Amino acid sequence: MQVRQLSEDVINRIAAGEVIERPASVIKELVENAVDAGATLVDVVTAAGGKTLMRVSDDGSGMTRKDLELAIRRHCTSKIREEDLFDIRTLGFRGEALPSIGSIARLAIQTRHADEDHAWQIAVEGGRETSAMPAARHKGTQVEVRDLFFATPARLKFLKSDRAEASAITEVIRRIALAYPQIGFSLSGADRQPQAWPAARGGDPRLARIAQVLGQDFVDNAMEIDAEREGVRLTGFAGLPTHHRGTAQFQFFFVNGRPVKDKLLLSGLRGAYADVLARDRHPVVVLFLELEPQLVDVNVHPAKADVRFRDGQLVRGLLVGSIKQALLQAGHRSSTSNAAVAMDAIRATGFGAPRQTPGWQPQPARHWAPDAFRPAAPSQVSSPAAGGMPFGAEGAFAEPAASYAPEHQDSLSSLVMPSADARANDIPADEQHMALPLGAARAQVHGTYIISQTEDGIVIVDQHAAHERLVYERLKEALAKKSVARQMLLIPEVVELPEEDVARLTEHSEELEAVGLSLEAFGPGAVAVRETPAMLGDMNIRGMVMDLVDELAEWDTATGLRERLDHVAATMACHGSIRAGRRMRAPEMDALLRDMEATPLSGQCNHGRPTWVELKLSDIEKLFGRK
Repeated sequence: MQVRQLSEDVINRIAAGEVIERPASVIKELVENAVDAGATLVDVVTAAGGKTLMRVSDDGSGMTRKDLELAIRRHCTSKIREEDLFDIRTLGFRGEALPSIGSIARLAIQTRHADEDHAWQIAVEGGRETSAMPAARHKGTQVEVRDLFFATPARLKFLKSDRAEASAITEVIRRIALAYPQIGFSLSGADRQPQAWPAARGGDPRLARIAQVLGQDFVDNAMEIDAEREGVRLTGFAGLPTHHRGTAQFQFFFVNGRPVKDKLLLSGLRGAYADVLARDRHPVVVLFLELEPQLVDVNVHPAKADVRFRDGQLVRGLLVGSIKQALLQAGHRSSTSNAAVAMDAIRATGFGAPRQTPGWQPQPARHWAPDAFRPAAPSQVSSPAAGGMPFGAEGAFAEPAASYAPEHQDSLSSLVMPSADARANDIPADEQHMALPLGAARAQVHGTYIISQTEDGIVIVDQHAAHERLVYERLKEALAKKSVARQMLLIPEVVELPEEDVARLTEHSEELEAVGLSLEAFGPGAVAVRETPAMLGDMNIRGMVMDLVDELAEWDTATGLRERLDHVAATMACHGSIRAGRRMRAPEMDALLRDMEATPLSGQCNHGRPTWVELKLSDIEKLFGRK
């Protein structure tokens, strides 16, 4: 087969395919150029999802005629010098965007530099350039792209619908807007409703921009992150575990101001939320990493969405550690949106006639004596202080019928008794407890939910979910304080592996020993496993070792075994906690609330579901038309 030189036109089109995948890629490159030019306002207009028109205008520094003529040629850039290839402090630096766009679309640029008397314009159509000509324009640059991929029509077949492409463009603008709150962005066109993100002024600009992009709801349910380790700083906001979404599209990472989608960061995020969030739910985060440019390689791919860290484990450890610390500091805090969801559910049922239960018949009105619902005798309630039943022990209130006067038994026999212990007199009105975050316990409903009273509302607690978290945190604390219990194998399990994998495992043997796995090299191509964590019971040892090898090869850390232990602890906590349907005494309910207030992460169970919901008195009054 004969080897031949490709034409310059074909080379440019091949190169363009690496940079320009879809209309959103064009918008990303053009908006990043505007940011690098020092713009304070960037306006984006699109049509047909960007397929027929994309126009980006800014008020940045603009270009001179000479710069404009060079800008449309490959690998011409003003942003770096050859000796600064690893000191990149701008979003763009490769000099590929404009020539790539010009080789596959109709490109027109107008620009004016402050040092020149008028603007200049130039056009590129399918790789063919025109001469620069004078134009009328104020300061800044406008880049217009029409008929994307007209020069490579086969690429058009791989684009999605206009709506999907327009949505991708919106996502690009949202990400860049989050990184640069001091810049105003607007997005409009025939294919969308206009959107604007004004420049944030005063206060915390970053927080104001986050509220613009993600809404105030996220701000109200976010934990602030600010941590630094060995020259790497992590700032931003991470959502509470109870404020989660169904996809990972609301996870925003920025490295030195550059929006990235990095698998190392995504892995660290999953690890940080591993035991507070269900596997099919995803946290919402906006996190910013700042480090010296020499410590991160952004020149991995022409699209510049991937990065490589010189010390990936340092970055991952900082991410996991800082989020876990924030979760601990959040304590029993739960999502503020839980109350809104509850209120919406109540409103959705409507008001008016009571719900009809099958077989229910209206009863004639009865005249009740004042003491018909006389509370149980005080002796029926025990308390830990009086040497009674401690928290967590089996026990229940006295049977409801025992508390009623004998003369009223006949009148009560035709009614179905409520599934609730709502005898407030059993529980002293403790003003001090009402001032606490979770209030004073007042009742247990349906043997599952605890109702407590606060100074300005009520709190509903899921007793099983809450106690499950308490037990789980105690198990984790026990694991951290002492070495994990191990079981010795009668016959060591020999697992054959490539030599490089054996070396990885033996290099991390101390780390594995700390979580109960004892192994050693068994010749050049195998390891012998002598002890395993007792919590895991009978297990597929070879499968676990293979998983650890894969994890070490990719991340150079063995967290999988610890996650398995945490999973076992979570399962034990689930089976060892108070079950739904278990009736609790007043002191037990109150003790559960106090333990929740003192235990980190108690705002959600091990699966990420909320353990309690608060309804303010003002919300309840709205339901009854009082406000």
